[in-house]
Amino acid sequence: MDEGSKIPDVTVTVDDAGNEAAVSLASLGTPLVVYFYPKDDTSGCTTEAKDFSALADAFDAAGVKVVGISKDTPASHAKFSAKHALTVRLASDVDGAACEAFGVWVEKAMYGKRYMGIERATFLFGADGTLAKAWRKVRVPGHADAVLAAAKAL
Repeated sequence: MDEGSKIPDVTVTVDDAGNEAAVSLASLGTPLVVYFYPKDDTSGCTTEAKDFSALADAFDAAGVKVVGISKDTPASHAKFSAKHALTVRLASDVDGAACEAFGVWVEKAMYGKRYMGIERATFLFGADGTLAKAWRKVRVPGHADAVLAAAKAL
């Protein structure tokens, strides 16, 4: 996905107050931060979600919505959110359509084994729904702050 691209027309599942709902990413509003992470309740993913949650008020003040996406189920997201008191909105991409549309479903390698998984990546869409900035192969420390700075600069 290149800068200037429109938000992909894909549907994800969100949990709003205990009710699962299928929503299109474009319907979440703009400006919008979409971040992809590999798995609920793993160390890097937990830190990233906590960092975005800690900055939720600052993103709100900047008029920017934030959604984190993984292939975990809505039930897994609910448990993850409750366990860590997360305030960031999480969405499920169980069928992988959003991962494919954003190009984050990639071959990975660990301990000499190759497998398919989600590349940690973040996408910032401006008020017009076009991609303003993308971060690939994200390193978690300081990342949420960098995204917030870019969002404020829109």
